[in-house]
Amino acid sequence: MIEPLKRPQKRNPILPLRQPTLPPGTRSRASKQMAAAVAEGRFELQHCHDCGQIQYPPRDACTRCLSVRLEWKEVDGRGELISETLLHHSNELYFRHLVPLRLGLVRLPQDITLLAYIHGDCPPAPTPVRLQAHLDKSGQAVLVALPPVDTPQMADDRILREMTSDPKFRKVLVTDAKSATGQALCKTLLDAGADMVWAGVAEPWKQPPGFDMLVKHPNITVVPLDLSDARSVQDLSSSIGAKVDILINNAEFHRNTGIADRPGTETARAEMEINYFGLMRLAQYFGPALRARSGEGIAATAWVNVLSVYALSSLPNQGTFSASKAAALSLSQTLRAEMHHAGIRVVNVFPGPIDDEWTQLVPPPKLAPAALAKSIVKALQDGVEDIYPGDVAQDLFQKWRLNAKALERDLWEQ
Repeated sequence: MIEPLKRPQKRNPILPLRQPTLPPGTRSRASKQMAAAVAEGRFELQHCHDCGQIQYPPRDACTRCLSVRLEWKEVDGRGELISETLLHHSNELYFRHLVPLRLGLVRLPQDITLLAYIHGDCPPAPTPVRLQAHLDKSGQAVLVALPPVDTPQMADDRILREMTSDPKFRKVLVTDAKSATGQALCKTLLDAGADMVWAGVAEPWKQPPGFDMLVKHPNITVVPLDLSDARSVQDLSSSIGAKVDILINNAEFHRNTGIADRPGTETARAEMEINYFGLMRLAQYFGPALRARSGEGIAATAWVNVLSVYALSSLPNQGTFSASKAAALSLSQTLRAEMHHAGIRVVNVFPGPIDDEWTQLVPPPKLAPAALAKSIVKALQDGVEDIYPGDVAQDLFQKWRLNAKALERDLWEQ
């Protein structure tokens, strides 16, 4: 059985820093399509359209009939661990601090066999297991065999911890803790076992309902942070940047306006100042600090950006807000590429309308701040890259994947 995770010891400052390493990241083009599905939380395998063959590893043609008409379909993952081995040595630098590694072969009912990491709570082979697909530190899809049912300390397995960003025993910065979403995030992170939460506050003189009770928690520290002020971001980075394990950027400026609704560019500038340039300032000052810590035993692990599903296709009556979030999405993709080399996962969150002051006139369904916070924490625990929490976001995302041009026109009527 997996031993309960212990609080990490402070790093010995005398010992040299371990340089960050990544597992081998070279994959075929077909394998990268599998990783793209895993990044959104789906375990998919190739199905041949002509003969029905399911195959792994991914290839450019069917191994049975050589057809190139291959489709990606989600699979259940339940199967049987038929054999296993214990790897005690690896020539890859990344794996040297992880050995011994338990590896095995899992056979699915579809009569295919897959190589997977074996969770510590799985009984010896042969035994029933369920496969999950995860992204490793290099961003590629790997498989982990889990017990048929969840065990008490299942998330504490060191391989799962390596491939996810579970907040347990980690230190988290929430950039806007005064908003309803920010307060819900602080509470949910602490419930998930976070060691400390830094609560960013831009205007200390504003005290929203419930905030005073939140800051009395011994594991929450209020810190000044104004994303429109480069000095504020720099000062906070100098103070705590070397300690942050997970950064959650939920700060935003939101107004309901289109392009022709009002003259001038003041509202659009204010939205870009926080939603786009604020993210850029965070990346410039906190990015180097997180990358520098990625090789430590207690390593920085994730960066979360709360965007909007309207970053994919603009909602006309919130046109300037949608544009600022679309710009932030593009910037976040660049940030993901830069943080990838340090093994830090950038998670993009695309919620629909959140039940807050700026959506008072928007009819239900709306996403409760507490539900959004739980979705973000679950994304960290699952190790995914993109999530679309809420019914509206899920519906618009599916329409966007099917036909982005049709979705653009659908949003004209909302």
